[in-house]
Amino acid sequence: MNDIFTIGCHLSASKGFLDMAQTALSIGANTFQFFTRNPRGGQAKAIDPDDIRQFHALAEENGISVILAHAPYVLNACAAKDDIRNFARETMADDLQRMEHVPGNYYNFHPGSHVQQGIDIGIQKIAGILNDVLFREQQTTVLLETMAGKGSEVGRTFEELHDIMEKVQWEDKLGVCLDTCHVNDAGYDLNNNLDDVLTSFDKIIGLDRLKAVHLNDSKNPLGSHKDRHELIGKGTLGETTIRRIINHPVLRDLPFFLETPNDISGYQKEIQLLKSWREER
Repeated sequence: MNDIFTIGCHLSASKGFLDMAQTALSIGANTFQFFTRNPRGGQAKAIDPDDIRQFHALAEENGISVILAHAPYVLNACAAKDDIRNFARETMADDLQRMEHVPGNYYNFHPGSHVQQGIDIGIQKIAGILNDVLFREQQTTVLLETMAGKGSEVGRTFEELHDIMEKVQWEDKLGVCLDTCHVNDAGYDLNNNLDDVLTSFDKIIGLDRLKAVHLNDSKNPLGSHKDRHELIGKGTLGETTIRRIINHPVLRDLPFFLETPNDISGYQKEIQLLKSWREER
């Protein structure tokens, strides 16, 4: 069996898709994640058809099979204020149209914070935005990210993500990105009960909906609801659990994206380390 370890990190999109792909390959990665625009909002970089063409050629030549776009952090699809929610709707709609230039990839977003409106209203509003922006012909899968549960974040439990997804018309366009730091901080015990966590995910959402992993260690203990990423093997999860995650039969074929507090050289070292931990089937 062809056992490909799909591993990458978060890169700056300032120079376009070709530059990101070249950078990823230069540090031993075979995928990458990027913000669709400034993580605090703003206009997206114009699509360059020549950049797209060269990216597709390089990706095909080097086995870059999937990449992950990340929505800006400022998006809040369940905000109480109409203008903030409208910004989320307009930005996501624009991002999904732009992603059609690189079809077949993933678009990840933080579901949002209900800001004292209550979880049920938050879930309804997030589903409403998704119903507004998803369309039948799109070739991008939109991923809801598992959240740590700080403040009034929606998505701290698998049940909350399920409840969003079941209210969306084009539910087949949706998946989940599991963030290892976030789920630890949300209270899911990856250290001692990884199999149980995955079984719970399967029962509530379905493992067929799990499309990607944000591979991060955590600075905080289980259930802290803090969301502070740590270097691989240096935090609460540690080497043993990270090794289990990247080699687990349910997870090992998914793309892994590092969001650790690193620069490019640091990501390169972590990718090399993780490759050394990868086991043969």
